[in-house]
Amino acid sequence: MRYENKVTIITGGTKGIGEGCVRVFVDAGAKVVFCARNAAQGKELETEMNALGKGEATFIQCDVSKVEEIENLINATVAKYGRIDCLINNAGWHPPYHPIDEFSIEDFRSLLDLNLVSIFAACKFALPHIRKTTGNIINLSSLVGTMGQVYATTYVPTKGAIISLSKALAIDEAAHGVRVNCVSPGNIFTPLWQEGIDASPDPEKTLADGNAAQLLGRMGTIEEAGKMCLYIAAEATFSTGTDFLLTGGAELSYGRKSRIN
Repeated sequence: MRYENKVTIITGGTKGIGEGCVRVFVDAGAKVVFCARNAAQGKELETEMNALGKGEATFIQCDVSKVEEIENLINATVAKYGRIDCLINNAGWHPPYHPIDEFSIEDFRSLLDLNLVSIFAACKFALPHIRKTTGNIINLSSLVGTMGQVYATTYVPTKGAIISLSKALAIDEAAHGVRVNCVSPGNIFTPLWQEGIDASPDPEKTLADGNAAQLLGRMGTIEEAGKMCLYIAAEATFSTGTDFLLTGGAELSYGRKSRIN
């Protein structure tokens, strides 16, 4: 019960890394308020978590691309619990891979709203409450935010900006005793990864290549991502403005990267 009774908000909490965070934080005794767009999935996970008899889980339907819904998420949490100790900004999306020629300007603008502006808004609305508890914020970025990725000229900038935002906010909020960090995962096995495997012409090779991209020879799990966030929230009390890598060593050493035929 490493985070017992700590009120934690998790966006995008019904699947993938967000679900991993919900599971780990409830298991650690936290009072978790999590959101997503899919109400049926949210209520199902809420029921499952509350049956454990450890922490608490409350689902609130929310589309983080809509600022008023983010504000409602924060207000509803404070109305229920009277405080916020931790905000985990996880919600986001990776669009299909295309060269820049095939992305519209509106594609880029809408992804900025979903992946980046939503985090700015959640931090802005939550910080007056987090300052009172000298709590912390954890923003989910991506390894590709620093190393780049093929055919991802809309996605990569949103993730790189999350790292920069976290560092800038960490400087300002240190005056209030609030820590701000981010996590940059590499390949974590999520439903999105499974969709890519299923859609590929050779699913077995796609999975094998995904595993082989890490020095450890496998992808990470959503539970490992949740444990990383719990460590940052509960134990890493001297870390702020830090980009924590969760990559299995994917960024290390040379590989075959030439794009020249």
